[in-house]
Amino acid sequence: MLKDLILGTAGHIDHGKTSLIGALTGTNTDRLPEEKQRGITIELGYAHLELPPYRLGIVDVPGHEKFVRQMLAGATGMDVALLVIAGNDSVKRQTTEHLDILRMLDLPAGVIALTKCDLVDNDWLELVEEEIRGLVEDTFLKDAPIVRTSSKTGDGLDELKTALSTACEKVAATDRANLNKAPFRMAIDRAFTIEGHGTVVTGSVSSGTLNTGDQLEIQPGDISVRVRGIQNHDRSAESVSRGQRAAINLAGIKQGEVERGHELADSGHLISSTLLTVELNILDHIKKPFKDRTRIRFHVGTAELFGNVRLLDTDAIEPGQSGLAQVYLSEPAVTVWNQPFVARRQSPVETIGGGRILQPNASRIRKPSKTDLEMIGNLKSDNPVTRAGASVYLADDVHWKPEDLHRSAGLVDVESVVDQLKDDQTIETIQVSTSRSITVHRQRFQQLGERVMKTLERMHRDHPLRFTHARLSFTAEFSYLNQPELLDAVIDHLKKQKKVNANVNAIGLVGYGPKLSKGQRQLLDSLIDQLRKAALKAPTVAELVKSASKNKESVVELLEMGVENGDLAKLNNDYFLHSDVIDDVKTKLAQAPNVSDGLTMSEIRTLLDTSRKYAVPLCEYLDQIGFTQRDGDVRRLTATSSNEA
Repeated sequence: MLKDLILGTAGHIDHGKTSLIGALTGTNTDRLPEEKQRGITIELGYAHLELPPYRLGIVDVPGHEKFVRQMLAGATGMDVALLVIAGNDSVKRQTTEHLDILRMLDLPAGVIALTKCDLVDNDWLELVEEEIRGLVEDTFLKDAPIVRTSSKTGDGLDELKTALSTACEKVAATDRANLNKAPFRMAIDRAFTIEGHGTVVTGSVSSGTLNTGDQLEIQPGDISVRVRGIQNHDRSAESVSRGQRAAINLAGIKQGEVERGHELADSGHLISSTLLTVELNILDHIKKPFKDRTRIRFHVGTAELFGNVRLLDTDAIEPGQSGLAQVYLSEPAVTVWNQPFVARRQSPVETIGGGRILQPNASRIRKPSKTDLEMIGNLKSDNPVTRAGASVYLADDVHWKPEDLHRSAGLVDVESVVDQLKDDQTIETIQVSTSRSITVHRQRFQQLGERVMKTLERMHRDHPLRFTHARLSFTAEFSYLNQPELLDAVIDHLKKQKKVNANVNAIGLVGYGPKLSKGQRQLLDSLIDQLRKAALKAPTVAELVKSASKNKESVVELLEMGVENGDLAKLNNDYFLHSDVIDDVKTKLAQAPNVSDGLTMSEIRTLLDTSRKYAVPLCEYLDQIGFTQRDGDVRRLTATSSNEA
């Protein structure tokens, strides 16, 4: 059985790439009339070549500087590079830029073809080869063979095939060439409509296997489609796999909904995002450092997008150096962990670097902590458990599923890695209901606990006369959480550690409370005494503030403190009563002769010898605390209130 791989060409315009592919395969990859008329490649061309035990899908790319974006689209999915340099012209500008792009794609192997060798003598070719060796010295092609060829005479073609077979053998041993069992994915490099058949998309299959009839998704866009038909190298097929070129006829999509830059994948495998965390490498021959917040052209898959780069661990990246960054994209992109990208300057347009996707669906990191940077660095680890742990940490409190690790950490055996993370207590699973749980990184759980403590400390500083604070006001401080249940879990954990006092309505730190001045203590005692003497005819809060000779600004908080201490009861924002008064009211209501039939507001006013002004808020308060329950026009004692009275 033949092993499928993708071979891509690269090189300067008019250096003979298309002619060489034609001589190797018998296929003219220039398909557009303009290409044939002008004698140059403008769009991507395709062919295939069998070199048993390998079968190569060939992508022929344009060499003109105006068509670098097309070259980058064709380079997606490339396994073996064929760098083409004309023997009579040597190294040119696009030779260098195409090589830079290939370097960013981190290819495992390639071959250098020296074309048009029939036009020059041997001494000249030796000089050209010497220049080429200097060019590729620090690249993946440093040990690649340089094969002298002539598409016109056929010289060197057999030697070139042998060199390509050797390169294929090296690639076939890598993980990238053995992703047939991974989820299906194909970056779309061409989309068109055929009358009577509908939409057709083409591309190089980067992972998985696809069969006729399969249901897939197009991303970005979450468009569900069905596979109506498949072609591989212009022949109908029932399936295609990783390393093959494919033309796929889709049902369920309209003309114009899909274009180059979109991707076809198994449902749920890819998620689009406008924010990526990356490792960015700047080419060593770039003249100036790459600065924070630089705008770039961002090439990933077959897509070209604009992006704004926010450096995380430095203010600038020197030429030849690398750094961690987040890229804010103009439009959503679909990526996976470790996927290569290429960065080009926005203006003037030139390739300045590239790198690897570390976090394909990132959350914004405003001021990265030491732990944040450490975890981002861990995404570069060869250890799958280390990468998985870092991925869960960086997901923060976003809903996380084990199967996400295929995309976010490049895992194959997800189950065993997740088990290891649980055994190491790197991740914690919190049951928030009978049917739902949250999985979170242990350090994220601890960090949220620290934020809870700091928030409460600040609230205690801002309101020094309170033992606790309104639970709703506190919760509002954490409105940014994607899963609010996580906050409740952290609070419960802190309660068990006896660091926090909390109930449904209030929350505060253990050991924190009012530190009153002598004047404030005297005022609190005076307020409590006034309300005790006033009984049900309590003064309003405004009247209490007016009557205070000093510390008027503290009256409201002192009244709230009296409630927390159990001396007072708060009916509403205007009225407070002494606790003894409330107890007396409860006793009178419980002992009323006709209480079992329920008491009307009029009966309650008569029983308590008070006016509607006080009776209404008092009854509402008794309903709120569960002592009474309103039933139409009457109020009845609850089951627990009789025992309480």
